Order: sequence, then C-alpha cells, then structure tokens
Amino acid sequence: MTAIGRTSTAPDVVDVVALGESMVTFLPSRPGRLADVTSFDRAIGGAESNVACVLAAAGHSARWVGRVGADGFGDHLVEAIGAYGVDVSAVRRDPARPTGIYFRTAGDRATDAHEVAYYRAGSAASAMSVHTMDLDAIRSGRVLHLSGITPALSADCLGLMRELTARRPGRPLVSFDVNHRPGLWREAGNGPEVLLELARGADIVFVGEDEAWGAGGPGAVRAALPEPALLVVKQGATGATAFHGTDVTTVPALTVDVVAAVGAGDAFAAGFLSATLRGLPVRDRLRRGHLMAAAALTVPGDLAAPPARDLADRLAALDDAAWGRLRLGPGWTRAGERAGERAGEGADEEVRTP
Repeated sequence: MTAIGRTSTAPDVVDVVALGESMVTFLPSRPGRLADVTSFDRAIGGAESNVACVLAAAGHSARWVGRVGADGFGDHLVEAIGAYGVDVSAVRRDPARPTGIYFRTAGDRATDAHEVAYYRAGSAASAMSVHTMDLDAIRSGRVLHLSGITPALSADCLGLMRELTARRPGRPLVSFDVNHRPGLWREAGNGPEVLLELARGADIVFVGEDEAWGAGGPGAVRAALPEPALLVVKQGATGATAFHGTDVTTVPALTVDVVAAVGAGDAFAAGFLSATLRGLPVRDRLRRGHLMAAAALTVPGDLAAPPARDLADRLAALDDAAWGRLRLGPGWTRAGERAGERAGEGADEEVRTP
C-alpha cells in the first residue's frame, strides 16, 4: 500500500497540490463545425486544475499552482478555480505572456468530427520553470499531482517536471497522469519516451491502456513501467486495473448514461487520490475513481459536483453483484441515494481520515 508522503501540520501544507496549465475554454452554443458556430460559452479547462477543483469540492484542501497572463482571461481563471475552494495564492501572473485559450466543438472527442483549436503557444504557462515558480509552494502538499501535458509545453516546463519527479528524500507523494496528447508532441517527436521517463519517477501513475507504451493489456503496461509503487491502468468502459506491490486489483467500470465524454480521466484521478488520502484499500480507491468519473460523464462540461462522501462510501461498499447492477445517469449525484438503495445495501464502512 502506498503511504502518504508528508505528515506536517504546518499551516501551508495542504492535502494536494496540482501543478499545470489551465486555460479558458470556449464551448459552442450548438453542434456543428467551428466555422459555423457563431457563439460560445466560457468555461475553464486544465487537467491538473480540474483535479484540484474536484478534490476541493469533495472536502479536501487543494492548491493549484500555475502561471497565467496579467489579463482578463487570467483573472477569470484564478477567480473561477478559487471559487471551487482551491487555494490559488501561489499562481504567478506573467505581464509579458498571455493566458492560453481554446475552442472545441460540441461533439464527442472520440469522433472524427470533433475539433479543438488551441491558442496556447507562448502562453504564460509555457514559461513555468524551476526559476519562475515557487518550489516550496509546489512541494507543500501531502500529494503533488502532475500530468504529461506540462512537459510538452516547453523545454523549461520539461526541466521543471524532471526536477519534481526526481526521487529525493522528503518529497511529497508524486502522482502523475500520463495524459499523452500526441498533438502537443508533434514538433519534439519524443513524447512517449519523455512521458515514460517522468512516470518512472512518480509514486502513483495513471495511464490509459490506449496511450501506454506498446499497448498489450495492463500486464504489458506494468512490464514497461515497474517502478511506481502504484500503477493504475485505465481500460475505458471495461474498468481499471491497479498494480500495487505484488498485488493486482481490477474493478469494472460502471454503466453510465453519458452526456459528454470529457473530464472523466481527471475526475477518476481525483476520486482515486481522495480515497488515497483517506487511507482506503486499493479496491475502494478504484471504485471512487469510477464514481467521480461517472459524475463527470453525466454533465455537459469538464467539471461536475462530486457525490456526497457518505453516498460515495455507500456505493463503493456494495458487493460485486450490486456494483455491477448500478446504472448512473444525469442527476445521479443528487438522486443517487435511491440508486444505491435499488442496487442493494453494502456493509457499513469505517471512514478513516488522514
């Protein structure tokens, strides 16, 4: 079982610090090509800040560390992320570089019709480095959550990631979501190799089976990445498999009436980390990951209100048969108690706090 890194009670220590770029997202008001959409709704997007927001909404103390422009979009990001209860005091403002933005179509990202237009080249976040960021603030969490998006932004960002994933005594528990985005690595051309290098330095690694090195099932992923104490291989609608020590735990995914297939990976990581902070067994960590992912899948945007902790605990405690019968749709986080009752009661669970 992976242990939590820090136990300090200093005021500036939080449960989780998430480092990475957050951008202002423009979501179309209707389906169609970007060329045809005439109006967009503004939202926020960023893998790491998404994790911080979900964890804060779930009752944990979370800090997002990033770099945004000294512009209106930067103001919006800091205010919107802070509104979730996330500490944004360590976010740096860059007077010379803009905040990144992007536009996307309303369609499923898995289809050929989906379009994303990024305007992030030369953004404030691309200037993150060991010299421009507060390393003490970054390391002030019991868990430090990172992703493979950051090292693709610039050579300085890669240098920062190498510093943070270096195995040194006293560092926080390092969580790394591989998040391989081939488009970001088009110029460098070495994305898989860099991501494998960084993943080897982490304590907890999340990786999709389809984005892993030489895909061939969870066992093949573990063979390529034996170093992390806890490796989670996400297998889409099939489920997820965790390798921890010599043990292997697989938990099937839930049946979900999907509204939008966005944000589920970040929500899964948040659910898993929330359960890790509580010292729960690996099976329950995976189940909470699936429940958080189900919350994200049943709303239109990247971020969803997580289920109340007692509801998540109750559903996660169901026996295997009842877990398999669960079907979650829009609004389940509010009406989900009835779904838990229909699926059948699980055993009472002791709630252990960090």
